[in-house]
Amino acid sequence: MTGTVQLRKLNRLLAALSPDNRFYAGKLHSAGFANGAASIAEFFERMPLTTKAEIVADQLAHPPYGTNLTYPPDRYTRFTQTSGTSGMPLRWLDTPDSWSWMVDCWTEVLRAAGVRPGERVYFAFSFGPFLGFWLAFEAAQRLGCLCLPGGGLSSAARLQAILDNQVDHLCCTPTYALRLGHFARQSDHDLTKINIRSLIVAGEPGGSVPATRSRIEDLWGGARVFDHHGMTEIGPVTYEVAPGMLAILDSDYLAEVINPAADGTGELVLTNLGRIGSPLLRYRTGDLVKPLRRDGHTLLEGGIRGRVDDMVIVRGTNVYPTAIEQILRSCPHVAEYRVAVREAAAMTELEITLEPTLDCLDAGAMADKLAGELQTVLALRIPVLLAAPGSLPRFEFKSQRWQRFPDCRDQTSCADCDGNC
Repeated sequence: MTGTVQLRKLNRLLAALSPDNRFYAGKLHSAGFANGAASIAEFFERMPLTTKAEIVADQLAHPPYGTNLTYPPDRYTRFTQTSGTSGMPLRWLDTPDSWSWMVDCWTEVLRAAGVRPGERVYFAFSFGPFLGFWLAFEAAQRLGCLCLPGGGLSSAARLQAILDNQVDHLCCTPTYALRLGHFARQSDHDLTKINIRSLIVAGEPGGSVPATRSRIEDLWGGARVFDHHGMTEIGPVTYEVAPGMLAILDSDYLAEVINPAADGTGELVLTNLGRIGSPLLRYRTGDLVKPLRRDGHTLLEGGIRGRVDDMVIVRGTNVYPTAIEQILRSCPHVAEYRVAVREAAAMTELEITLEPTLDCLDAGAMADKLAGELQTVLALRIPVLLAAPGSLPRFEFKSQRWQRFPDCRDQTSCADCDGNC
């Protein structure tokens, strides 16, 4: 039944895109799908993949929103964008219908998490331009919950609001769930006596990592961690069916896994079936997953296992080495640099050390300027330190500018990081 529903929705989508969506119309005609697809298998076989690089190039060539718009611009009422951690941020527009479809998807995620009408849901988000913040909030409203926004508040204020309002469910990143839990312990709040029943987490893989999940649940008095994932450009995709096991919203997405390794882990490719105003067909997400089929559902064992390209997650933001490189190398007075990735108190933090060129007249001003650019692009405050000229290592082959240091509080020695913690 699901396959029949998927094919019907796919052909409705293709019929809308074929005449009017400039980004996809040519591809659909070339692949022979101007009049629809006979089967999902045929679509997977003949429709070209869509890459992020294509979308970036399209938005650069046709600023600001590109050509992946099925309707005239005045039909679009919602704007979101990606964090831009792998380069230029992707800007995304949605029509009311496409937005409503995504809210419906998020409503299913909340139902699967055990959220019920009349319950209280707290959103410990900044409410920036990222898709998930707004969808989760509106989905909880649609479900009939009392929704409490926590944007712009300190951890102390958020924790007090959770306690005062007897919140049932908390939505945040796994990292922030740990941070707020540690803060509660340090401030002598007993989280075993609060009302929280579940922590609905997204934005990073921690919710499906057993050790991280266990630590969050311990900090929050046994409240259940519920994992979910999605992307600004693709929408809300999965919900948890068991610890470490995510299920694709199969009635709303076509999911494939390409380039599988020996253990079946490969890159997740998605087609969203209801975001007609600005869809993605066979989109390479960059997420590494291990798929299973069970009772007609597509499951992801271990959740999102990582990324095809290398990156680190800092306070819920994906940070790619290439994004850092792009920012630092834009300054001609950076001779060399080093990035320290430090694990401390269950959080990942970055620290950048710059070596100025000999002709740099004001290294302090350069460091301040780059720190500002890093915050603008990545929405993160990253300390930028200075090293003496000639002091950082040089490399003949592959560079090792990124150095990782473990959380040493429980270590008997600093052999792992040579005392640099």
